[in-house]
Amino acid sequence: MTPDLMALLLIMAVTFGLFVSNRFRLDLVAVTALLALFATGLVDTDEALAGFSHPLVIMIAGLFVVGGALFRTGVADAMGRWLERTAGAGIRSMMVSVMLVAALLSAFISSTGTVAVLIPVVMALAHARNVNPSKLMIPLAFGSLFGEMLTLIGTPPNLIVSAARADTGAGPFGFFDFTLPGLFMLGVGLAFFGLLGHRLVPDRGDRNRPSGGADERELADEYRLTDHLVRVAVPDESPLRGLSLIDSALRTRYRVTALAISSRTARGRQTRRAESGSVIRSGDELVIAGETDAIDQLCKSLGLERLDEHPELPTSVHLLEAVIPPRSRFSGKTLRELRLHSGAGVTVLAHRPIRSEPIAPPDLDRPLEVGDAVLVTGRVPALQRVAENARDLVLLGGDLSLRTRRTARAPAAIVIMLLMLATMTLGLVPNVIAVLAAAVAMLFSRCLTVEEAFGGINWESVILIAAILPMATALENTGGMALAASALFELAQGYGPHALIVAIFVLTSGLSQLVSNTATTVLAAPIALSAATAMGIDPDAVLITVAIAASTAFATPVASPVNTLVYNPGDYRFSDFARVGIPLQLLVLVATLIVVPLFFPF
Repeated sequence: MTPDLMALLLIMAVTFGLFVSNRFRLDLVAVTALLALFATGLVDTDEALAGFSHPLVIMIAGLFVVGGALFRTGVADAMGRWLERTAGAGIRSMMVSVMLVAALLSAFISSTGTVAVLIPVVMALAHARNVNPSKLMIPLAFGSLFGEMLTLIGTPPNLIVSAARADTGAGPFGFFDFTLPGLFMLGVGLAFFGLLGHRLVPDRGDRNRPSGGADERELADEYRLTDHLVRVAVPDESPLRGLSLIDSALRTRYRVTALAISSRTARGRQTRRAESGSVIRSGDELVIAGETDAIDQLCKSLGLERLDEHPELPTSVHLLEAVIPPRSRFSGKTLRELRLHSGAGVTVLAHRPIRSEPIAPPDLDRPLEVGDAVLVTGRVPALQRVAENARDLVLLGGDLSLRTRRTARAPAAIVIMLLMLATMTLGLVPNVIAVLAAAVAMLFSRCLTVEEAFGGINWESVILIAAILPMATALENTGGMALAASALFELAQGYGPHALIVAIFVLTSGLSQLVSNTATTVLAAPIALSAATAMGIDPDAVLITVAIAASTAFATPVASPVNTLVYNPGDYRFSDFARVGIPLQLLVLVATLIVVPLFFPF
C-alpha cells in the first residue's frame, strides 16, 4: 500500500467518522475533506474544483427549484387531500394508500419534502380513522424511499449512477430506465406491509392523540402544558401595572410565559391572547405558564395574586405542533439563541426531544435537534409563516388551512414538469439543460419567487456532492479504486455475478444506514463499475444495484432524513426501524437478485 493511498484512507476514515457522528454539517465535512485531499497532493486544483462545475450538481440544484414550485402551487397538497378521501378504513389499505401516494410524489419531488407535506395529512387520516399515527408513519417514510427508485430524478444517487454510466462512454440512463425495477421493488414493499409489516409496525401512543384538526386543549394536555398553567391577578400596587409584556421581561427574567390577558370592560371580562405589545393594567388577570418555583418567585417579586391552578387553555390561544426537519436552521441552536418570540412572532411553550418525554416549559438553553417536536403559539399570521415554511419547522398538528398556496399556478407547474419529463425521456437536449429550462420557466410563470427558489435549494446536498466527487478521483489516482474493485472481484469470484450483486448491495445499503446515501453512492458507483469490468458483466446491472441499495435506508431512524422526520410523530423507539426495516432490506436484496438480471442481463 502506497503512502498516498494510506493518506487517502485516513482522510476517508476521518470523513466518514464525522459523517456518522453528525456533529457537523455534511457539506462542511465534505469541503474540509476536499481541502485535505488538495493539501496532501492527492488531487490537483482542477480535480478538486471539478465537482462544482459538474452537470450533476447543477441538475440537482435545478430539480430542487422544480420540486419547490410543485409544493408552492399546491400540487403536493392536492395529492394529500386525495389520500384523505380515498384511503380505506382497514389498516392494510391505509398503509398501501399512504405508501402509494408517498412513492408517486417522491418519484418526482424530494422525498424529504414529500414526507413534510404528507405528515399532517397522514396524522389527520389516523385521527379520522381512529388509528394510532405510529401505524402509518413508517409506511409513509418507507413509501417515499421506494418512490426514489422509480425515476432518474427520484434521488441524487440515481443521478450519480447515471453520471457514472455517462463517464464510461455509454451515455446516461434514460428517465424511465429505473421505473420497471423500481415498480417491482415498490410492489415488494406493498406486499411486505400488506402481509407482514402491518404486524411489525408498532401500535404505540394514544389513538385519540390530537392531530390534523386537533383540539388545542388536548394538545396542551399531551405536552403537559396544562400542568404548568396558573391564573394570577394584577393588584393596584404591583410593579407590573402599566408595563407592556415585552417590557415586563416575564420570559427572560422570570422564566414565565404569559399566554392570555383578561381585562375588565363595560361588557364584562374580555380575554385576549397575550402579545408583546399588550399593556398590563390593574385588575387584569393573566394566564401564565412556568415551573412552580418560577411562578412563586414571580408572584413574590411583582406582588401577583394566585387565583386558579391549572386553568383551561383560553380559546384565544392558538397552538401549533411542529417538528425540526433535517437541515433546519433551528437544529443545534437553543431557544434563547433563536429568539423566536421577537424574531418570528411565535413562542415555544413545550419541547419534546427525540427519544424523550415532553418538557414544559422548555429549557431555553437546551439545543434543539433534528426530529425534536415543539409546541408553539402566536398570532395567526406568525403561525401561518411557520406552516408555510417547512424548511425550519414541519407542521404536525393544528389547522392545515394555515397553509396558503398559489393554486392558480398549479396547471402551469404541472405542464412545465411534464414538458421537462418528455424532453428528458426523448433526449432532445442534455438532461441538465432540460432541468434548468424547467426551473427558469417555473420562475417566469410565477409558480414561486426567486427568494423561494434559492431558499428551497438544499445547499447542503448540492455542496456535499460537489465536494465529495473529487474523493472518487483521488481513489482512482492512488490505485484505491482498483484495490477495492479487486477485493470485490475476489470475494465474488467462483460464485458468479450474483455474488457480486449481493456484495455491492450489502456494501451500499450498509453504508447508507450510517452516512448520507449520496456520499455512499459517489464512492460505491465507480468501485462497482470497476468490479463489473473485471468480472466481465454488464456495468448497468451493478449501477442499478447501487441505486436500489442506496434507497434502502430502512434500519435506523437516522439512516435517512425521512426516517428522522417521522420519528416523533410516530412516537417510535430506535429499535422499531430495525424490526421493520431489516426484514424489508433482506426482501429487497432477494428481489434485486431476481429483477436486475431480468431487466439488465449480465
